Amino acid sequence: MELRFTAPRLERLDQAGTEVLLACVASDERPPHGVAGLVDWRLAGRVSRLLATGFATGAVGEVVLIPGRPKLTFEKVLLFGTGPTGQFTEHVFRVVAERMLVTLEGLKTRNAVVELPGRHMEAIAPERAAELLLEAARGRPEHDVWTLAEPVEAQRTIAQHVVQQRRIGR
Repeated sequence: MELRFTAPRLERLDQAGTEVLLACVASDERPPHGVAGLVDWRLAGRVSRLLATGFATGAVGEVVLIPGRPKLTFEKVLLFGTGPTGQFTEHVFRVVAERMLVTLEGLKTRNAVVELPGRHMEAIAPERAAELLLEAARGRPEHDVWTLAEPVEAQRTIAQHVVQQRRIGR
C-alpha cells in the first residue's frame, strides 16, 4: 500500500480524484468533526440529520454509505463509527481500520481518500496511526493507494516515520 497525502480541507479533497472518501464519526460528536464535518457542511447537514434520526450512530464497527455526487467529487462517502471520543484506543483504531480495509475490498476499490480513525480528534499520534494501518494492510495487495487526509505537519511526520521504518526493515 502506498500512502499519499492531502490536507483535510474541502478544496483539497475535491482535487483528490478518487471514487471513495472514508471519514470517521464519533458516537458523541454532534455535529460531526473532521472530514465528516466537512462532508456534512457540503451536503447541507445530511450527516447531522442521519445522526439525529439514529440512522447513523457512530458506534464502533458501524459503516454508513452515502452518495457524494453531485455536491462532492466522490461517488461514495463511507462513514465509519469510532465510538465515544473518550473511549478511543489503539484497539478501536485496529477494529475500524480493519473494517475500512474489508469494506474497500468488498467494493473492489483500490484507491481512496481516508481519514484515519481517531486522527481528527488527535486521539492517536499520526505516526502510530500510519504504523497500525500499514500493519493491518500487510499482505493485502487489494489496496494500491490510500490518500490520507492529514494536516501538513502530520503529513511530514508520517512520511518520515514510514521511510524510517522501511530502512530498518519493518
